[in-house]
Amino acid sequence: MAFASSVSPSYSFPNLSSKPRKILTAPNKIHHFTLLQNTPIFRIGCDSKLRGRNSSNYNISASATTTDTLINEALEKAQLPKGGTWSIHKFGGTCVGTSERIQNVGDIVVKDESERKLVVVSAMSKVTDMMYDLIFRAQSRDDSYIIALDAVLEKHKSTAIDLLQGDDLANFLTRLHKDINDLKAMLRAIYVAGHATESFTDFVVGHGELWSAQLLSAVVRKSGIECSWMDTRDVLVVNPTSTNQVDPDYLESNNRLEKWYSKNKSDMIIATGFIATTPQNIPTTLKRDGSDFSAAIMGALLEAGQVTIWTDVDGVYSADPRKVNEAVILEKLSYQEAWEMSYFGANVLHPRTIIPVMKYDIPIVIRNIFNLSAPGTMICQTGDFGNVDDQPVGSSVKGFATIDNLALVNVEGTGMAGVPGTANEIFGAVKDVGANVIMISQASSEHSVCFAVPEKEVKAVRAALESRFRQALDAGRISQIAIIPNCSILAAVGQKMASTPGVSATLFNALAKANINIRAIAQGCSEYNITVVVKREDSIRALRAVHSRFYLSRTTIAMGIIGPGLIGATLLDQLRDQTAVLKEKFNIDLRVMGITGSKTMLLSDTGVDLAIWRDDQKTKGEKADLQKFENHIRGNHFIPNTVIVDCTADSYVASHYHEWLRRGIHVITPNKKANSGPFEQYLKLRTLQRQSYTHYFYEATVGAGLPIISTLQGLLETGDKILRIEGIFSGTLSYIFNNFAGERAFSEVVKEAKDAGYTEPDPRDDLSGTDVARKVIILARESGLKLELSDIPIQSLVPEPLKDRSPEEYMHQLPQYDQDWSKQRQEAEATGEVLRYVGVVDVVNKKGTVELRRYKKEHPFAQLSGSDNIIAFSTQRYEKQPLIVRGPGAGAEVTAGGVFCDILRLASYLGAPS
Repeated sequence: MAFASSVSPSYSFPNLSSKPRKILTAPNKIHHFTLLQNTPIFRIGCDSKLRGRNSSNYNISASATTTDTLINEALEKAQLPKGGTWSIHKFGGTCVGTSERIQNVGDIVVKDESERKLVVVSAMSKVTDMMYDLIFRAQSRDDSYIIALDAVLEKHKSTAIDLLQGDDLANFLTRLHKDINDLKAMLRAIYVAGHATESFTDFVVGHGELWSAQLLSAVVRKSGIECSWMDTRDVLVVNPTSTNQVDPDYLESNNRLEKWYSKNKSDMIIATGFIATTPQNIPTTLKRDGSDFSAAIMGALLEAGQVTIWTDVDGVYSADPRKVNEAVILEKLSYQEAWEMSYFGANVLHPRTIIPVMKYDIPIVIRNIFNLSAPGTMICQTGDFGNVDDQPVGSSVKGFATIDNLALVNVEGTGMAGVPGTANEIFGAVKDVGANVIMISQASSEHSVCFAVPEKEVKAVRAALESRFRQALDAGRISQIAIIPNCSILAAVGQKMASTPGVSATLFNALAKANINIRAIAQGCSEYNITVVVKREDSIRALRAVHSRFYLSRTTIAMGIIGPGLIGATLLDQLRDQTAVLKEKFNIDLRVMGITGSKTMLLSDTGVDLAIWRDDQKTKGEKADLQKFENHIRGNHFIPNTVIVDCTADSYVASHYHEWLRRGIHVITPNKKANSGPFEQYLKLRTLQRQSYTHYFYEATVGAGLPIISTLQGLLETGDKILRIEGIFSGTLSYIFNNFAGERAFSEVVKEAKDAGYTEPDPRDDLSGTDVARKVIILARESGLKLELSDIPIQSLVPEPLKDRSPEEYMHQLPQYDQDWSKQRQEAEATGEVLRYVGVVDVVNKKGTVELRRYKKEHPFAQLSGSDNIIAFSTQRYEKQPLIVRGPGAGAEVTAGGVFCDILRLASYLGAPS
């Protein structure tokens, strides 16, 4: 059936508005029926300009046959050209959602320089939903369907008035009103019957595409371009299947296309998407994503050079940008990659869209109609990508997708092994209840079969399996049919992925380091995807973790800074000055998502502006809440890896480390309280750290920015045995005794150190020796000793009478003890020695001490200057000549620098280039 470009088929129905008739079938038994209970025949009407032409029927009965009475066999045929001269464009509902957008589409297709163009259009945005709503209201016997249909009429009428004028406007409105009147009659019949068949529904819903195609063709003609519009029900023939899909009949569709073209020869064709017809000429639709499918089928029929799918995004993303804001546009995908990604839920194309174009190697290009400068994504044959074997690991993985709301079904039993037909029985039972199996995983031992199904279908699946295997369950051959609810599938997709060494390891390593447990794994021999099942609550975090780990985006870490005091503020300033460099040169993206003190905290969903964080804390800060702070850092953003940096010296904050690590939050700190606190708590913390992929770094707890902890760990990990660790661990006390020389008074040097910021606000916190003792305990425990802080004898430098005085009184009365200090210094100098305050870890004798000692002037400990620390490691390897680490051991800059180094070490462990 064919129509000239200016003609729209209209459908009318005899007696659709009549009341139900009565038929006497037996005495006193009256039965009602309407036309919806019979086979309706759609009579094709034409406007007055086509009177005298032949007409034909659309017969809705599947048993009826049709005869093509429209084709005049004597009519000279126009040969249908095929090949690369044709360019196919498809515009979705968003693209033609308003009059302005329809005009924009018209401009795009007119400017396309292809020799021949076929444009497939969807219904205007929301119209398809409106048409389905009409059916729903009518069969629910809701009179408001009339008002709803008037809204459909008004939407298209106002759009036409905006776009068209003169005869074009009059012709479109005439056809529109006739269609609306026919729809009213049909909806009235549905209203009376209280039911609509699938064929009636498809026919009603397809009108949206008819109207948008007619509008666009008129807009194109208005620009001076000859144009025909095609009702694809005249051309596309499909066979409905039992799975809510249709299979195109390419041979018959090709024949009908040639017949249509013989009467509508044109280099510009505007075609309806979504709608088609059955071999019995029953109107139908192409189901989900039907317009994309229409474009692909037409591309195959014409053997076109390219199919362009116009949408509202710049192309195909490496992951859902709503879940991963670091997702990038992929320049190219193979047909198989696009197929895999779309199957696993990526918003690319329906997998069936790709099938028609593959036969003729027709590339599909995804373009953004709202950003014409974006090149989009090309989907094409594998051969267009070069030698994949020479490409790095990252380029083998193209993207990631997730499917949520799944449940795992695990059928397990020793009696399954080696028994033929078990899997057939399992999946036969699943098929009987109509459930969709998303993924299958089976161990080679055949002891268990695990598969994923939509969660809404799992009850029926379980019941079917228990019924089918009742005897085997009772006999113990099958031990259990277990259901694991609340699951999600994460798929990594890429060409030749499995044959590239390291991809699987990198994927699983990224999930492990994000503290995500994998419930099941599947990988096909096609080498195009690796599929894992995770908890639904971990789905987004898993997606972000693997995406961040591969080359597709930066290594991104969300940070929470606790304690914006001297060290914390200095760290924030260092981050401010260096983050741009790290991002540009090393692909490390460090984002401070929150800063909290004891009273006020500042939170951000995208990252605190470190240039103005002090001002923002005053103006945008809220009451400090450590639990809310933790939840925000971990969950309220798009970043999988999170770390809390504790820059306090607070025991309460340190008590949270275990819970943070347990929840997958990395911890970095210069706070000594956790590692020097009660041994059982310390052991519990370190045990958790070693058992998980959550990292706990504390280099700055000893020696500020010096590599003390890492050096000790390196010695132990390489098999060396620690004998003794001795050192000047306090930068404050190092400064004091380095400058306590000549005629200077002790109190004068202490005041100088306090004024320079080397001491705590109360210098007794340093002079008491407790801080040094904590460092000794940390090193002792690292060396394997089970010591408590109370086990360490500490020589305090605070005079006993001054211990309970205020800080001001202490500083005022300290000169009273200068003479005693001078005497000790003079006695040491008399023997060529100097005073140094040291901590000692005696591993051999399993003890530690903190005390004031004398050293010869040629000893390394006597050669210090300023606030330097020095630590000597005596080991089996370094017994005669100790291994010495020396450098600045006090000051906010070096301590913050040590913390910063730990942050970068964490980034390296999480995948940043080293």
